[in-house]
Amino acid sequence: MAKRFGILTSGGDCPGLNAVIRGAVLKGETVYGHEFVGFKDGWYGLVYGDIMELDRTHVRGLSNQGGTILGTSRFGPYTEPDGGPENIKKVLKNLEIDGVIAIGGDGTASAAKRLHGDGINIVGVPKTIDNDIDATDYTFGFNTAVEIATEAIDRLRTTGNSHKRCMVLEVMGRHAGWIALHSGIAGGAHAILIPEQPESLNQICAWVTSVRNRGRAPMVVVAEGFKLPDMKEEYSVKGLDGFNRPRLGGIGEVLAPLIEERTGIETRATVLGHIQRGGVPTAWDRVLATRMGMAVADLVAEGGWGQMVALHGTEINRITFDEALGKLKQVPQDQYQEIRVIFG
Repeated sequence: MAKRFGILTSGGDCPGLNAVIRGAVLKGETVYGHEFVGFKDGWYGLVYGDIMELDRTHVRGLSNQGGTILGTSRFGPYTEPDGGPENIKKVLKNLEIDGVIAIGGDGTASAAKRLHGDGINIVGVPKTIDNDIDATDYTFGFNTAVEIATEAIDRLRTTGNSHKRCMVLEVMGRHAGWIALHSGIAGGAHAILIPEQPESLNQICAWVTSVRNRGRAPMVVVAEGFKLPDMKEEYSVKGLDGFNRPRLGGIGEVLAPLIEERTGIETRATVLGHIQRGGVPTAWDRVLATRMGMAVADLVAEGGWGQMVALHGTEINRITFDEALGKLKQVPQDQYQEIRVIFG
C-alpha cells in the first residue's frame, strides 16, 4: 500500500507556496509512488480532518501562481477544544496519513517541533517573505517581496522628484530588516532604517536635508519594526495576530510628519503592506520553492521526521527544528554599515 502524506500551509501567505506543493507532489508521486492530500486552511484542516486530494492533475501549472491553493490561517494545532496531539493522531489514523509536511514560518516551525515531541510524524519547509528564519540562507518569497518593494521605490521616486517631496516607504519584515535593506539598496534609497540599527531623528533629518540641498528628492525606506531611540517598543496599534504577536505597521506614517516638521520638506509616507505578499512569485522564488518541495519529498520518504529543508549556498540541506528556531536571523551590523556610509 502506498504511503500517504498530508501537506499544510500555515501563517501569512507567501509567493512560492504553490510551487513547493507542486514540487513535493510531483517528485513524491513519480519517484516514490506516494500519495498526497492537502489540509485546508493550515492547522485547522489537520485538527478537523478537512482535506483535499493532491495529485498531478491538482498541481498542474501551479508554480507561477501566488497564494496557496490549500488556504492558510493563524489557527494553532494546540487550540482548544479540539487541538492537541491525541486528537491529531486520531485524525491522521482515520485518514490513513503517515506523516505531515508543514510549510510555514517560525510560528509554524515552533508548533511542528512541539508536535514532533508529542509523537507526530512531521517535517517542515521554511517560508517567510521576511527572510528571518535562522539556519537557511534565504527563504522563498523574500526575492518576490524585494522585487515588489524595489518597484514601489522606483515609482515613488518619480512622483517625489516631480513635487520635490521626501518620500517614506514602509516595508514588511517584522523584527528583521532584510526586505528594507535589499530593496533600499536596489532602489538607491538615501536612507534605510531597520530594526537592528537604531538611528536618531536628527541623523535621519540630516540625511534628508543633505539630499534636498543637492536638488534631489529624498527617498527613505523604513522597515515596519524600526524604532527611534526614544521608543520603548516597535510601533503597533493593530492589536495581536493569531500567535499573540503585535501587528506591526505604521512607523512610516509616524516618521513622515516628524521629518517634515524638522526639515521643512514636504514629506509623504506610503505603507506597502500586503502588496508584498501578493501576485506571482519571481523566477528565483519559483526555482527555490520547487527545489524545496522536491527535497521535502525525499525527506518524508526517508522518514526524517523532526527536520526541515534549508538552503545553504546552492545546496538544499536538512536541519532540525531546533536549529531553525535557534535565533532570529537579523541583518548583521557590518552589512548595514557598508551601505550606511553612502546615505544622504
